[in-house]
Amino acid sequence: MAALGWQGWLSIALVVLCFVLFLRTRIAPDIVTSGALTLLLVTGVLTVEEALAGFSNPGGITVAVLYVVVSGLTETGAVGWLGQALLGRPRSEQDARLRLMLPAAGLSAFLNNTPVVAIFIPAVLDWAKRHRLSLSRLLLPLSYASIAGGTCTLIGTSTNLVVDGMYTARTGGEGLGLLELAWIGLPVVAVVIVYLQLFASRLLPARQTATDSFADVRSYTAEMLVPEGSPLAGKRIEAAGLRQLPGLYLVEIERAGQAMPAVSSQAVLRGGDRLVFAGMLDSVMDLQRMRGLRPATDQVFKLGGKRRDRCFVEAVLSNKSPLVGRSVREGRFRARYNAAIIALSRGGERVQRKIGDIVLAAGDTLLLETHPEFVLQQRNAKDFLVVAQLGDDHPPAHERAPVAVAIVAAMVVSVAVGLFSMLEAALLAAGAMVLTRCTPGRVARRSPDWQVLVVIATSLGIGAALEKTGAAGVLAGSLIGLAQGMPWLSLALVFAAAAVLTALATNNVAAVLVFPIAMDAAQLMDVSPIPFMVAVMIAASAAFATPIGYQTNLMVFSVGGYRFADFLRIGIPLTLLVGAITVLLTPLIWPF
Repeated sequence: MAALGWQGWLSIALVVLCFVLFLRTRIAPDIVTSGALTLLLVTGVLTVEEALAGFSNPGGITVAVLYVVVSGLTETGAVGWLGQALLGRPRSEQDARLRLMLPAAGLSAFLNNTPVVAIFIPAVLDWAKRHRLSLSRLLLPLSYASIAGGTCTLIGTSTNLVVDGMYTARTGGEGLGLLELAWIGLPVVAVVIVYLQLFASRLLPARQTATDSFADVRSYTAEMLVPEGSPLAGKRIEAAGLRQLPGLYLVEIERAGQAMPAVSSQAVLRGGDRLVFAGMLDSVMDLQRMRGLRPATDQVFKLGGKRRDRCFVEAVLSNKSPLVGRSVREGRFRARYNAAIIALSRGGERVQRKIGDIVLAAGDTLLLETHPEFVLQQRNAKDFLVVAQLGDDHPPAHERAPVAVAIVAAMVVSVAVGLFSMLEAALLAAGAMVLTRCTPGRVARRSPDWQVLVVIATSLGIGAALEKTGAAGVLAGSLIGLAQGMPWLSLALVFAAAAVLTALATNNVAAVLVFPIAMDAAQLMDVSPIPFMVAVMIAASAAFATPIGYQTNLMVFSVGGYRFADFLRIGIPLTLLVGAITVLLTPLIWPF
């Protein structure tokens, strides 16, 4: 490393500083990586073009566009349907992880794992909530399984294609076949899944995300209707997912004018059933988004405009409201306010009556479906003490769910058959989601997670500095120089060099830097270069130890409430295991 100039030493020092800040502080990752990139720019290590190149990187842009695609699944309620169809009903946390990892790994073998994870994340959020599962013990295994699945085929990840292309260009020989990597990829997938099944519960804490930390102690009463022809008709209560929502209790079913209290989880739903629920706000809101249910009050459908253009609002009745002392039915709430009451809470307790029969009292908290204008009109009115819109929540357009699923399927198939690149297909799918009104333009604009995108872009810039200054090459060369002509040890050190650089920079940067060193090592020892090429492919994808090494790790980082140390604790042993399997099996499959 003596040949390094001050630029190389500065690049290494900034990478180390980033790691220390990730581990020891709560500073947001995008702030840390942006600060490091700024220093590399102002010190002249990187030009403006080099520093900002990450912001135009196709991979990062693809991630941004995929957020828009996924918003179409969320806005139409298709996410919940996909979650139930693909993931089913888990019996335990271990069963849930297995149900999640197997399809993620299988799909990632033939598709870019970034869209696989992007589509799975919202489905897993909904699925975990319904089945009371810890997100922090699911999302990281999702990312790891998708990474492992990408090692099974030549098209599973861009890294495999890059390395195979460099090999054919250098040697003039044939590269690997489409499925040839499965000989090593399938054992890697097996090791990853078994390791996570055995140790994820111990190494990953059941950590709450920021939104989980604030429990809603209020109990609302809500009524929902199972309309004729509903997909829930004919299903048992439990199978329909009405027993899994946290903090929600199905009080009774009204069928043909007869009340059925103490409802069994095995009771079968029928079209026309009116369901009375009691529970916390978040779960009551989930009911409003559930496919196959609609608010029992007809007032919702007498409001003007489309349901997707409405919003949900909480309003607290004042003692000056003309509705106090009148029942909901008598008060003609919709005619007076152009809003419909869909749930009610009184003093944090459940009201033991149907919503239409409840006599309103001062201090009652009403959950309303209305238009955004209601908030502006009633915010300072004497009828209400508090009026607050619930974020950007609004009723989903369930009728467009098949269209959204078809758009995603077309995107996946077009990439799989080579018709479009991932970026091209994602852009077309995002445009189709907006044009078919699966997602409104205002939602599409807000859907990207800018923190994730900034970390991806700035991390690419830091990786470029390691490459430009020669620091990455020196680090890799120093490791491989320790082998002293022994093929097995050389192979192990090639894997180590690529894995370390992947953790520090990105997978493609690591592959490009280590590949020529690996080929030279094979040539000097007069052995076959294929085991070394395969080792670079696997190692450059074995980005388990840090969140910045792979895009899918960054995508689950904040959503799962993870810390940098979580990746180190579970990822370093996994990287060592995958390395051992690769070094042991590769020369047996492709002899030296």
